[in-house]
Amino acid sequence: MNPAGARHALEAAYRTEARRVLATLIRLLGGFDAAEEALHEAFAAAAERWPRDGVPASPYAWLVSTGRFKTIDRWRRQARLTDLLPELAAVTDLSPEMIMAEPIPDDELRLIFTCCHPVLAPDARIALTLREVAGLTTEEIARAYLAPAPTIAQRIVRAKAKIRDAAIPYEVPAPAALPARIESVLQVVYLVFNEGYVATTGPSLTRDDLCMEAIRLGRLVVDLLDDPEALGLLALMLLHQARRAGRVDPAGDLVLLEDQDRSLWDRDRIAEAQGLIERALSSRRTGPYLLQAAIAALHAEAPSTGQTDWPQIVALYDVMHRLDPSQIVALNRAAALGMRDGPEAGLAAIEMVIGRGDLDGYHLAHAARADMQRRLGRIEAARSSYRRALELTRQPAERRFLQGRLDRLGTVAIEPERP
Repeated sequence: MNPAGARHALEAAYRTEARRVLATLIRLLGGFDAAEEALHEAFAAAAERWPRDGVPASPYAWLVSTGRFKTIDRWRRQARLTDLLPELAAVTDLSPEMIMAEPIPDDELRLIFTCCHPVLAPDARIALTLREVAGLTTEEIARAYLAPAPTIAQRIVRAKAKIRDAAIPYEVPAPAALPARIESVLQVVYLVFNEGYVATTGPSLTRDDLCMEAIRLGRLVVDLLDDPEALGLLALMLLHQARRAGRVDPAGDLVLLEDQDRSLWDRDRIAEAQGLIERALSSRRTGPYLLQAAIAALHAEAPSTGQTDWPQIVALYDVMHRLDPSQIVALNRAAALGMRDGPEAGLAAIEMVIGRGDLDGYHLAHAARADMQRRLGRIEAARSSYRRALELTRQPAERRFLQGRLDRLGTVAIEPERP
């Protein structure tokens, strides 16, 4: 194979297989550090051998096998071999059939449940899962949570040490133990999807690989546990992903929901999500993910923004705020209120949310305020809010969108909307 073709295959394998390979190596080698080193060694070997020998039929199997055997060879060479004999015997006794006996999804799901073990602090669970399952860098996680990178790194190190010291098994727990972990599992799957839906870094607004990985994991959780919130989360992710083709223009710039070409939306995904919502609602148990999915379904069903059932959406946000009285929910409700009752009411509600202080550093809060001010014809105030939103985001596509709105305010006279 020519070097360019091998390099392309290697890059593709890294994008699509690295997280799965790591999850399997963690199972086989029994720890994060050994598995991560094995992963790096496997890809280094691939970079050397694939241009010479050709790309293997199963890159996943090749990388797992190579990483495992390189680790075993390294352990054999270490002077402290005696201390490693039991562990070495355990991994060398595995036959190739045993190594690949369990399907890849089980390895990744096992890793998520391990990262979400109740003995770990909630913030450590999330940071560790985003690092090990989503493959985000420490810096990307820190930016997403507005925390210093060293703080996030310490959380991850402490979580790995806790897993090692407490001898937490790498396994999907028995059904009786699932309820204690399911909330964290759903949260981290949702965070993986969110990072794909609005990428923290990089030139593109989205990372489709992360979105599809989160959806795949969501399906596994639903198969494992027929829980209404798991169904709601899967439906929510499918509904957001269904709009992917209309969410950016050919240049990669953001297109708001109200301006999207709805003929580009994936109606099969929407129909699947609607079925999941109906199935979840039949349990008569409601949670935040199911409510968000119901709201997203109302958007998906509407022929246009003007024909959207805004009263129902506001009512659903009211219920959600009672279950989850967060400022993000309050901000989303305020934006919906602006669509139902007009920009004056929406702006007043947004000002109340920002005034509480929790979202003063959140760029979307200032962007929402700017939009209401723009619609009311308050140009100088809108400019100030758009500038503040620009200061608070580093995402290139979002910055281009906000800058475009700001530039248009300088050249276009905007008539106030009538309530």
